[in-house]
Amino acid sequence: MLSIIQAAGWPIWPLIACSILALALIVERFISLKTSKITPPNLLEEAVSVSRQSVPDQQVVEQLAQNSVLGEVLASGLRAVANTPRISEEDLRAHMEGAGRSAAHKLERYLGALATIASAAPLLGLLGTVIGMIEIFGSQAGSGAVGTGNPAQLAHGISVALYNTAFGLIVAIPALIFWRYFRARVDSYLLNLELASEQFVRHLLRLRG
Repeated sequence: MLSIIQAAGWPIWPLIACSILALALIVERFISLKTSKITPPNLLEEAVSVSRQSVPDQQVVEQLAQNSVLGEVLASGLRAVANTPRISEEDLRAHMEGAGRSAAHKLERYLGALATIASAAPLLGLLGTVIGMIEIFGSQAGSGAVGTGNPAQLAHGISVALYNTAFGLIVAIPALIFWRYFRARVDSYLLNLELASEQFVRHLLRLRG
């Protein structure tokens, strides 16, 4: 591996940095986007159960908010009703929609960076290719004809071009795959959050009386 890096030259170092960053982002997103941290099973039913008769006390609401992302959204509705018992449906929905936007921002964190790496890695590989080609033509400049220049310089230029092109694709393809995977996963979570929030709004409206 070290010999490949040495053969590819300095243009490969930005790609190595991108690969390390992409790996870190992928691991972080796998940890952060666990179902237990976003939409735990039966949490909606439990929230409805503890607030069936009245709004629970502040400690219960805080525990719900700390439970998961869905818990934060549901807790925002409970806080709104607790602070304004006769809150209008529009204001209640506005409170929960605000919490939903905050939740969406958390779920989408770092996805933009991963998408940028997926887009930039092939361009960085292309940059390395261009630099390798420049070295190739530079090695021929003194000979007046291709093929009669410095063979070592020619081989080095070709290796720089090919290694950087390949490494750019090696970084970009997994980054793109995982970005699409996480994007689909986030979209699924957002749909579940929206459906759960709508059910909880109807419950809170009945609770409000």
